Amino acid sequence: MTIAAQLRTRGITVTNIVRNETPASLYEYAIQYGTNYAISDTGALMAFSGEKTGRSPKDKRIVRHADSEKDIWWGDINVPLSHDSFLENRKRAVAFLNQRNRLYIVDGYAGWDPEHQLKVRIVCARAYHALFMHNMLIRPTPEQLENFGEPDYWVFNAGMQSADKSVEGVDSNTSVALSFEDGEFIILGTEYAGEMKKGVFTIMHYLMPKKGVLSMHCSANRGDDSDVSVFFGLSGTGKTTLSADPRRSLIGDDEHCWTDNGVFNIEGGCYAKCIDLSAEKEPEIYQAIRFGSVLENVIYDRDTRAVDYTRTDITQNTRTSYPIEFIDNARIPCVGEHPKNIILLTCDAFGVLPPVSRLTPEQAMYHFISGYTAKVAGTEMGVTEPQATFSACFGAAFLVMHPAVYAELLADKMREHGARAWLVNTGWTGGAYGTGNRISLKYTRAIIDAIHGGTLDDMATVADPIFGVNVPTTCPGVPTEILTPASTWSNRSEFDTASAKLAALFHTNFAAYEEGCSEAIRNAGPAR
Repeated sequence: MTIAAQLRTRGITVTNIVRNETPASLYEYAIQYGTNYAISDTGALMAFSGEKTGRSPKDKRIVRHADSEKDIWWGDINVPLSHDSFLENRKRAVAFLNQRNRLYIVDGYAGWDPEHQLKVRIVCARAYHALFMHNMLIRPTPEQLENFGEPDYWVFNAGMQSADKSVEGVDSNTSVALSFEDGEFIILGTEYAGEMKKGVFTIMHYLMPKKGVLSMHCSANRGDDSDVSVFFGLSGTGKTTLSADPRRSLIGDDEHCWTDNGVFNIEGGCYAKCIDLSAEKEPEIYQAIRFGSVLENVIYDRDTRAVDYTRTDITQNTRTSYPIEFIDNARIPCVGEHPKNIILLTCDAFGVLPPVSRLTPEQAMYHFISGYTAKVAGTEMGVTEPQATFSACFGAAFLVMHPAVYAELLADKMREHGARAWLVNTGWTGGAYGTGNRISLKYTRAIIDAIHGGTLDDMATVADPIFGVNVPTTCPGVPTEILTPASTWSNRSEFDTASAKLAALFHTNFAAYEEGCSEAIRNAGPAR
């Protein structure tokens, strides 16, 4: 069946189709037919996503269907939508797309492991969206493209068309709706490109666990000795910085799966934050912003086209998208052996978690489900003291099944392949934010080096009296006194109060997950 015939089966009648064009062609289409595009002084295409400059998680919906409803963790993250309402959204999106003079199609793959690879088709109306997904999906060879056939999932991006709030289950002008049974993902009312990327990840987060494969919101890298590490962490914990190690090859920066054969990257590119980006701090990302990359919502000099990465006039969520091969030490194909180390990153602004601790499988599950970090004063309006933030599995917004499903898979694979789990705190020591100091990046890198080198595997440890984790007594390159947080505080009673407060926040957060967790996981948290 031809591409045109396949499109007609989905209601698309536009005949001017631009399919899997080169970045150069997509630049030309963007500049000639689009508005508000520019080319940066390093050659990246600068684009603007309109009103929405980030994802819209409250507008995500999943069709409730008899075939999948028992597998889905329904609630605030996975809000059900009737199939009739989904079809209304679909009708509105297709009608909008059919009014365009031309449509852009990107056919690509999700997943570098051919055994678990998904064929995805993007149908969109903006050249920048096509270039973005050209970067983020795995790009087929000419032969693969010729024989691509019927995709497994379709993404219809009609983001320039607002959603219809009169449709039951649609609460705003934005709607991102997924039907597993139809194999379709519909976007209305948002032009933020990240919705497409995370829509594909959500699909993989549903399909992979059903096959016994652990899907993970993490980065991954590989050493010369074939030792693989995966890094989990929320924004601000150092996940991108610590995984971008010039001495190790990068498997991927955001989305991976762990199979019976090892790990594979889901994506063909990277989507990195640009705020305060510099060649000194993050040289790998900085040099990747060149011809073929997309820059989203950045401020630039109108004469020189030089980008000012410190400017947040439009959003703090300035972004860049580029193919993973733009990273010099990327591992192509993006696959690796079974992970040796599982590193859970947190930025503890309360100043009570150790800089590094070794976790049992049960503790790894508990902290994986908790997904803890902390906001600090000044990062958001009204934040005057540290505030705990929890995101299940370090990516709650993308989970489809109960967090315990992913945690049990993680523990099973850790046990089967002898992986070690570590909790690494990149936050504060000697007191909470405002009193203590941020743990030096030099010390954190030394900790990561010690983990990779195996130095900490058999190091003597002491149990943290509140959190129960095993804390190494020494670590090369790290002052011994900072390894035990209590010893860095000038007032022990204040430390005990802060520890008790954070432990209570952990318990309050975990209460939402206890029903779906085993007793072993429930008992792996802080002391009450």
